[in-house]
Amino acid sequence: MKRKLLKLLNRNSRTPLEDLATMIGVAPEEVAKAIDEMEKEGVIRGYKAVIDWERLDNSYVSALIELQVTPKAALGFEEVAEKIAKYPEVESVYLMSGGYDLTVIVKGKNFHEVAMFVAKELAPMESVTSTATHFVLRRYKELDVQLCDTNCDDRGLYSL
Repeated sequence: MKRKLLKLLNRNSRTPLEDLATMIGVAPEEVAKAIDEMEKEGVIRGYKAVIDWERLDNSYVSALIELQVTPKAALGFEEVAEKIAKYPEVESVYLMSGGYDLTVIVKGKNFHEVAMFVAKELAPMESVTSTATHFVLRRYKELDVQLCDTNCDDRGLYSL
């Protein structure tokens, strides 16, 4: 029941308890109790609205920063990841497999602000050996929510 409930909440956390209960096939009180337990256990960490900022204005940019890191003995990547996560510019931090160790999602008012954050804060960190910055040009889907209406491709038609 909890997995079904979590999937429904992930799709729309504003779904009324009664509707969730009907979809799962239990009483609303059971749903409320399960949600309360999962919040206390730390399974549910918060509720967020998925916002399409482009519909309001282009007041910020975001970038995916790949970091190569030299892990510290006994601490691994934890110390540097926790330090990076404390910056208000940082939206997400992920430990990765492959060519880079950490992926950091950063937000800023403009490209220059993000670039300066990487140059002045991330790159000089003791454990960081290299960075690669990839700016997000357009979002099509975020946190399981489609951000485009019917025709997302605005490159135009090409004809001979």
